[in-house]
Amino acid sequence: MDEKINLVPPRSSVEINLPDGRVLSGPRGAKVGEFLSALEFDAQVIAAVINGDLRELTYPIRIESRVMPVTMSDPDGARIYRRSLTFLLEMAFSDLFPDGALFVDHAVASGGFYCQVKDRKPLSESEIEAVRVHMQELVKSDLPFERMEIPLKEAIQYFHSRGYEDKVRLLSYRRKSYLTLYRLGERMDYHHGYMVPSTGYLKWFDLVSAEGGFTLRYPRRHKPNELMPMPEYPKLLGTFLQYGDWLVKLGIENVGSLNNAIRGSHSDQVVLVSEAFHENSLARIASQIVDQLDRSHIILIAGPSSAGKTTTSRRLTVQLLALGVSPFPLELDNYFLDREKTPLGEDGKPDFEAIEALDLSLLADHLQRLIAGEEVQLPRYNFKTGLREDGELIRLKNGQPIILEGIHGLDPRILPPSLSGEAFRIYVSALTQLNLDRHNRVSTTDTRLIRRIVRDARERGYTAAQTIGRWESVRRGEKRHIFPFQENANVMFNSALAYELAALKPFAEPLLRQVPHGTPEYIEAKRLLAFLEWFLPIDISLVPQTSIVREFLGGSILQNFTIWKEQEPLV
Repeated sequence: MDEKINLVPPRSSVEINLPDGRVLSGPRGAKVGEFLSALEFDAQVIAAVINGDLRELTYPIRIESRVMPVTMSDPDGARIYRRSLTFLLEMAFSDLFPDGALFVDHAVASGGFYCQVKDRKPLSESEIEAVRVHMQELVKSDLPFERMEIPLKEAIQYFHSRGYEDKVRLLSYRRKSYLTLYRLGERMDYHHGYMVPSTGYLKWFDLVSAEGGFTLRYPRRHKPNELMPMPEYPKLLGTFLQYGDWLVKLGIENVGSLNNAIRGSHSDQVVLVSEAFHENSLARIASQIVDQLDRSHIILIAGPSSAGKTTTSRRLTVQLLALGVSPFPLELDNYFLDREKTPLGEDGKPDFEAIEALDLSLLADHLQRLIAGEEVQLPRYNFKTGLREDGELIRLKNGQPIILEGIHGLDPRILPPSLSGEAFRIYVSALTQLNLDRHNRVSTTDTRLIRRIVRDARERGYTAAQTIGRWESVRRGEKRHIFPFQENANVMFNSALAYELAALKPFAEPLLRQVPHGTPEYIEAKRLLAFLEWFLPIDISLVPQTSIVREFLGGSILQNFTIWKEQEPLV
C-alpha cells in the first residue's frame, strides 16, 4: 500500500551522497568541510563540488546533496591551494615590509610562482627567510580566511587608501555592484576565486631566492604532500622579465591598463606595437640563425598546445627568406611508426605523443643525408590507414637549413649525438605577463586553453565542453614531453600578445556559455567566463592577418603559406 504524503517539518539532519556510493549524515546547515572531515583521503581536501557547482569547504549543507570532494590532486583544488598560499604570502610580507609592494608574476614548471618586490630593494636571503618563518607562524595559528561581500564603491575606496591603484583600475570596469573580499586579521584583498577556510591548510610551501626576486614554491598535483626539486630556469625567467619590462614601456602593465587603452580608443596602438614586438623578436632570432648557419643546419621548434608554433615557424621562415635563406620544412608527423608498432599509453590506446612513437633511426638517417647534400625519399604518414608511405624526393641546396616543428623538438633524444651540435632550438609558448593586478596573475595555461577553445570550434566543430574535456590529457603530455626540456632552447619566443584575450573574448564567451550545467566541464567553463569578464573586447578588424592570434580567430594569411621558391631537385 502506498505511503501517504504529508507535509512535515524539516529534519534536523541532512545527508550527502558521495560519488563512491557512501552516504554521510550530519546536522542541517553544517559546513561541507565538517562532513568530509569524517573521512580520510589520499590528499588534503580543499573544496567540494555540490550538486554540480564548485563550493568552498565553508559552504553550508541545508538540503540533501551530491558531493564530490576536491583535493590538492585535482586541478581546482590545486588552484585554490596556490591562490590561498599567495594570500598568505601577501599578508606575511605586508606585516614585515609595509612600505614594499609585492608582485606575483608568473608560474615556473617545477611548482612555484616567481615574485618581485617594488618600491624598495629586493629582499635579501635573511629577509626572505623572515617572511618564510612568519608564514609558518601564521599556518600554525590556523587563522580563518574570512569571506565577505562588500559594495564595490567601498572596495575601490579601500584599495585606493592602500595605494593599490592597479586594483582600483581593474575594479572600475567591474559590472557587478559588489566584490567578494577575504580578510586575514586586519587586512583584506581580492583574489580571483575561492580560498581554503584557514591558514592551517597551507602546510606545504617554501621561499627560494631567484634572480631579482624569489620563488614561492608549492606542491605539484601528482605529489600533493611534498615539494619537488627546484631546477634552475634562467632562460624562462629572462623571457618573462623581458616581456614584463616591455609592458611597462608600453604602459600596459595589467588588465586595468589594457581596458583603459581600449576605452580611450588606443586599441590600434596597442595592437600595432604588440605585433611589432613579435616581429622584432622573430627578426632577431632569424639573424642569430643566419649568423651560425655553418653549424646550425637544423632549426628545432617546440612548445605546448596552442602556443602558436605553426604561425611562429612560418613567420620565422618569412624573416629568413628576407635574409636570403630558404629553409626546408620537415614534418615530424610523417616519421610516425606504423600504428601497430606505436607504443600504448596508460589507457591502452596508441600514444602518439610519446617520442617512442617516432622512427628516430629513420629520422636521424634522413637528417644526416640531407645535410650531406644527398637525395632522400621522405616518408608520408597516412593517418587513415595508420601506415607510412613514400613521400617526395628531396635534395637540399647548399646552406639550406631544415625546420623541424614538433612537441619533442627540445628532447635530446630527437637527434643522434652526431647531429646535436647542428641544431638551433627554439621554445615557443604564450608566456603571459599581463596580470589582472599585482596579486592575481593570468595563467599561461588559461590563455592557451581559451585559444584552443576558439580554434577547435572554428576548425573542427568541437564544443567548448569537448575541448575542455580533452585538456587534462593534453596537459599531462606537456608536463611529460615538453616542459622538462624547455631550458634546452637556444632562444625562447613569447607568443603572448598584450591584447589577445580582449580579441578572443567575444568568440570564447558564447562557446563557454553552451557548456551544460552538471557536467565536469561546466565548472571550468564558469571559471573561464568569470575570468574573461575583466576584459573589454577589442575590434578584431585591427588584428593583422599575420598575427599569431589569427591562428585561432581565423583569417590568417599564413594558413596556407608555403615557400614558392623551387627546391632543387624536386621529383
